[in-house]
Amino acid sequence: MSTLAIYRDDGALLEVTHDFEAIANQLHGAGVLFERWEANRPLSDSAGQEEIIGAYRASVDRLMQHYGFQSADVISVTPDHPSKVELRKRFLDEHTHSDFEVRYFVGGKGLFFIHAKKQVHAVMCEQGDLISVPANTPHWFDMGADPQLKCIRLFTTPEGWVANYTGDDIAHRFPSFEQYIAQHR
Repeated sequence: MSTLAIYRDDGALLEVTHDFEAIANQLHGAGVLFERWEANRPLSDSAGQEEIIGAYRASVDRLMQHYGFQSADVISVTPDHPSKVELRKRFLDEHTHSDFEVRYFVGGKGLFFIHAKKQVHAVMCEQGDLISVPANTPHWFDMGADPQLKCIRLFTTPEGWVANYTGDDIAHRFPSFEQYIAQHR
């Protein structure tokens, strides 16, 4: 179940919700798009990139046209991924991008933290959730020690994902993926 916890940027918890509309409305107030998508056909666990993107073609095309995205791909990270520790570490510090960060969760889950307006919005995204963090919005991401996620990513630039780290240690003052799950079940 998708969950949103809103904290003051000093770490004090303000609110928690599991309601999709409330999550979407709160994130919209922070400039973040949060939607639910459905596949146009069933997908097997072994489905490849073309089949996955094809199953969500109408939604992918709608966002590509609206925001000018140039490409889409699928990333999959599992507990046996050989670079899971390095990948997790790369996303854990607060950073921005000069482009949107768009993820649609085909499967699994991941925890986004969006730092906006002196608050931190921590949203556990799960299968069916799309999140789009606007350019230049400070955020970080935790996929957990044993990641299980498969996501469609959309890009406007050929470089794709390029992080500009803020140097702020704020991310270290908030719950990890595992702590968040334990706190907000």
